[in-house]
Amino acid sequence: MLDNPIARIDRLRVEFETKDGRIAGVEDVSFEVGAGETVCIVGESGSGKSVSSLSLMRLIEYGGGEIAGGRMIFDRREGGPLDLATADQDVMRDIRGDEIGMIFQEPMTALNPVFTVGRQLTEGLRVHRGMSREEAEARALELMKQVRIPEPERRLKQYPHELSGGMRQRVVIAMALACKPRLLIADEPTTALDVTIQAEILALMDRLKRETGTAVMFITHDMAVVAQMADRVVVMFRGHKVEEGPVEEIFEHPKHPYTKALLAAVPKLGEMRSKSLPEPMKLLGREQDEIKPIPGTDRPLLKVEGLTTRFPVKGGFFRRTVANVHAVEDVSFTINKGQTLSLVGESGCGKSTAGRSLLRLVEPQAGRIELDGTDVMGLGPNMLREARRDMQMIFQDPFASLNPQMNLADQVAEPMRNFGTHSGKEMQERVAMLFDRVELPRSFMRRFPHELSGGQRQRIAIARALALSPKLIVADEAVSALDVSVQAQVLNLMMELQAEMGLSYLFISHDMAVVERVSHNVGVMYLGRIVEIGTRAAVFENPQHAYTRALMKAVPIADPRRRKSEKDLNFKPIPSPIHPVGYEPEPNVYQEVDPGHFVLTSDSGY
Repeated sequence: MLDNPIARIDRLRVEFETKDGRIAGVEDVSFEVGAGETVCIVGESGSGKSVSSLSLMRLIEYGGGEIAGGRMIFDRREGGPLDLATADQDVMRDIRGDEIGMIFQEPMTALNPVFTVGRQLTEGLRVHRGMSREEAEARALELMKQVRIPEPERRLKQYPHELSGGMRQRVVIAMALACKPRLLIADEPTTALDVTIQAEILALMDRLKRETGTAVMFITHDMAVVAQMADRVVVMFRGHKVEEGPVEEIFEHPKHPYTKALLAAVPKLGEMRSKSLPEPMKLLGREQDEIKPIPGTDRPLLKVEGLTTRFPVKGGFFRRTVANVHAVEDVSFTINKGQTLSLVGESGCGKSTAGRSLLRLVEPQAGRIELDGTDVMGLGPNMLREARRDMQMIFQDPFASLNPQMNLADQVAEPMRNFGTHSGKEMQERVAMLFDRVELPRSFMRRFPHELSGGQRQRIAIARALALSPKLIVADEAVSALDVSVQAQVLNLMMELQAEMGLSYLFISHDMAVVERVSHNVGVMYLGRIVEIGTRAAVFENPQHAYTRALMKAVPIADPRRRKSEKDLNFKPIPSPIHPVGYEPEPNVYQEVDPGHFVLTSDSGY
């Protein structure tokens, strides 16, 4: 027990009203957080970790929940301990944002789309701290610099939709830190972030915690982040706390079977050393499955040469094009049949745009795309539609890519209906077979997307992508929002399908441990260019470009004894990809350091 914890949750029980009566979201959970301490709460979605944090903020009532038992003692700045479970909503309004800061998981929904970033950052300072407009704006600028947002003065005048996901998340973090809270609740704050920004934000939170003595309650399902951040760990499973202990103890001697399964499902960077081919992970409970490497073939399926995609920036009275965003600049690569090429890099480096340009969902300015002998760039609308049967995409957010009003069987059947490949009974059988393939029960066929968890929705997206038996699947951050164990299952599923059906993947991701697990070849992107490309072993075990090395350094390792310190992270701010009209960048020049291992020698800006 701590002497005087800042927050103490004691036998908390939270209930929700459902059609089938009342159910408990969290039952009999107790833990405490002391000053200057980070307590990580881990578990999968549905384990009750976010419910406990929303209860502390007393926001759970707005989400249909009710605190049915237990106490939540919070030590206030003035006035001493207070039981938040019985506190008045007016008192809670003063505490929220001032004494308890919260970083939400989904930055787009945590920000108000109709106000500028500057207005949202200064609001809390003016309400809770009584600052004048000038003082609040100066503090907002200082916070933006603290979370390392490039061109902060310009960003303060922008709206949330004008920022990338990583930048929005940094704004949300700046808002939570604005009033220097006593307790900071971080709910999956780095899930949607790149490795480098994640490393910086974790270091930032760690530094602020040390400087200000803030207590941090950190909710995550990423065990590498837990190893990097936690002093103590609380493991939750189905609404119950199943294990608690110091971070080294949990990682080295887990007691509960669930904790052991959770740790087994974490892909660890360096696990694939000395293996030349990707292979599925060994999961607890499925050890008897035979693990076979996936060789693929050496026959090229997709050839991309000189792909260039730019977006116009309009301005002035006549909305003329005043500049261009150079999203993808002179990119070339080849993907063989049955193999995986991964593109890695930070958000805004152009990897998603490159994936979308292949399917011509975004029109490239220049370049050649050849899929199995077909010149994709030369196709008219009707021929392009036919060519897309061979190329499918799995998007990052499965909920946004599914239709909320169609049941799942219809969604999986839709591509077949559109292209007229199957009909009637044959189509029903194929849908049922695809459900089996992605390991979802056939009883789910009548359900709707909102009735599934994130991992199950992502499986539906995979089943739909497979419906037309494509040759190439572009997976854009397809597993980044999933829990560790679900992520491991979905990755294994994708690799098993690749082995069975000879699929080729363009795998777009910022998770280096996942990329190491699934890739045959890896390309590292920075500011729209590929700065290094080669086999997985070459790029991961012998990185040559300065940026690739910085990226490798930033990856948190799931081992609490090998933590990164802030001095390890020396990232240069990312220059702007926006250039005036008429600007022509120099072409990319590569040097072959080993057979098949190329490094950019012309100036990449890093």
